Amino acid sequence: MDPWNGIAQLTKKEIRDLQNKKLASFVNSYVYPFSPHYRRLFDQHNIDPRAVKTVDDLKAVPFTSKHDFFAPDENPEKFRDFILQPTKEAIRKYWPAAKSARLALSSMVRGREYVEDRLAREFRPSFMTFTTGTTNKPIAHLYSEHDMANLRTSGSRMLHLFDIEGSDRIVNMFPYAPHLAFWQVVFGGLDSSVLIMSTGGGKTLGTDGNISALLKMRPAVLVGVPCYVYHVLREAKERGCTMDFLKKVVLGASRINTGFKAKVAELLREMGAGDVSIFGTYGFTEARAAWAECPTGINVSSGYHLYPDKEIFEVIDPQTGEVKGEGEDGELVYTSLDARGSVVLRYRTGDFVKGGITYQPCAHCGRHVPRIASDITRLSDVKDLQLSKIKGSLVNLNNFMSILSEIQSVDEWQIELRKKDNDPFEVDEVVVFVCKRSGADEGQLTEEIRKKMLLQTEVTPNEVRFIELNDMIGRLELEVSNKAKRIIDTRPTD
Repeated sequence: MDPWNGIAQLTKKEIRDLQNKKLASFVNSYVYPFSPHYRRLFDQHNIDPRAVKTVDDLKAVPFTSKHDFFAPDENPEKFRDFILQPTKEAIRKYWPAAKSARLALSSMVRGREYVEDRLAREFRPSFMTFTTGTTNKPIAHLYSEHDMANLRTSGSRMLHLFDIEGSDRIVNMFPYAPHLAFWQVVFGGLDSSVLIMSTGGGKTLGTDGNISALLKMRPAVLVGVPCYVYHVLREAKERGCTMDFLKKVVLGASRINTGFKAKVAELLREMGAGDVSIFGTYGFTEARAAWAECPTGINVSSGYHLYPDKEIFEVIDPQTGEVKGEGEDGELVYTSLDARGSVVLRYRTGDFVKGGITYQPCAHCGRHVPRIASDITRLSDVKDLQLSKIKGSLVNLNNFMSILSEIQSVDEWQIELRKKDNDPFEVDEVVVFVCKRSGADEGQLTEEIRKKMLLQTEVTPNEVRFIELNDMIGRLELEVSNKAKRIIDTRPTD
């Protein structure tokens, strides 16, 4: 039975005591003995694994980042160093006497083959997903059966958080690929015994197929990438479809804000749906799990509810590495407490959260588990724009996203960063491509975009260019890409 409901009623101290106990056991019985990467790291920095007894002790462990997975030419499979690789000798040396005794007893009673099969199921990789997006270098992260059970658990916890009933049907429009989002939904449904139809997104069934799936399944819940979900619903509305059966929309794999949620809710109301709950989720491949909001109003976020028995999150200053306090802004850092397969400690996500982590009970569902604030952006999305000959400006591109998503007259949009006259020595330019809603005045909309961008980012677009919807769908690659190409940077990299 999943202990999450019980954990969700513990005090902050009780949760921290639980994490301290699990962390000490995990580091000493699994990570240091079986992980080539972390054993080498601990030895190089003279870290005694027995000294890692509490969450505070993690400060002595160097950070891990995505770059640690990049393979040099002489080691093309560096990702394997993060996979737990137990040996008989390491098990005998590092496992506690009681744990080793239970293993020996099982061997005596049930036979050596039973024990070997049990260990293989716990540790041997049998499934994998890959990173996507920022690096253009996909990295494999492997799962054993133990990890697959955790994937099912995190998925079922999210469905429970969403108050999804066993009789509800779900349509999963995440792209069919070896990526976390698709499989998190699939295995969450399997663990919860909820009927899910996975369409594979635009690349598999296309927009026509996804609309047909919605009309045939009549699901209570729709799950997918924000831009593609909106695209399918907009197309369905243009065809006069009714979506009065939809009650909940779950969005993941991209950042969303309240303005975008409001747009989706309005679109569904126009198709006959009532008060639809719209949830955001947060996840990343290295954690092999995702987290979610609980039901709230459209303009409110509860934050992402964590699984303190499965992981530890820290928030750090991205410049100094200093651990921040509760509710303070900073970069999210992740440590697993219950992984096999690919394992990471103090993994720097590259995600910056405003509002940090809170340990106060959720005002909406009452759970006591820690929660990450929903305002999360990629640190890599802060770009240096040379907007004048004098100096550059650091601009958070996510601010562009928030502005354009919240303007009701903007149906779809894309931003292109380029060099003036295509000259690498010239200033940078910002061009906004817009598909406007029917009836919107181009002049007024241009002025609104310019004013809001200047007010919130101190950047005025060089041009606002209006294009037709079909052209925008092609530019965004909605039908063929895992994520919409919202911001493209055509500037020379050298």
